[in-house]
Amino acid sequence: MAKREAAFTPKVPLRRTCVFKFLGAIAMDLGKERLGPYLTTLITPLYRELDSTYADQDPTLKNLAQELIELLKKHVGLEKFSLAFSAVQKEFSQKRAARKRHRAMQAVANPEIAAKKKLKKHKNKIEAKKRKIEFLRPGYKAKRHRSNVLKDLAMVQ
Repeated sequence: MAKREAAFTPKVPLRRTCVFKFLGAIAMDLGKERLGPYLTTLITPLYRELDSTYADQDPTLKNLAQELIELLKKHVGLEKFSLAFSAVQKEFSQKRAARKRHRAMQAVANPEIAAKKKLKKHKNKIEAKKRKIEFLRPGYKAKRHRSNVLKDLAMVQ
């Protein structure tokens, strides 16, 4: 639930807050001995929140995640916690590397699609720059790229 909310509605931290509080309650209820097998499962959403680079991130949510990390560290012990935390870090870095490799392979395997993505990215960059200029200079109206609707509809032989 926390992962879905972070991905689809990052500005609304309600579910993540509830999930984090639930994780804290579960950690306290399970106790030191029974918490061990579930430690990586509990740390994963907390690590995701702490590692996030989202600009409009809720600071209270980040503080809650940090407090839970500290609670787990005290509750389980530094050594056990460090092993679980490093396992979560390793898993995240492996997933990122795999996604990066996949994107690189797709660029080689499908050069047409890669070229379209590159053009789209460049176009979006230009539009963002125009929006920024309009924001900084309210009287300025940038030219927008018009798509040739009629040209797209016409049958070209």
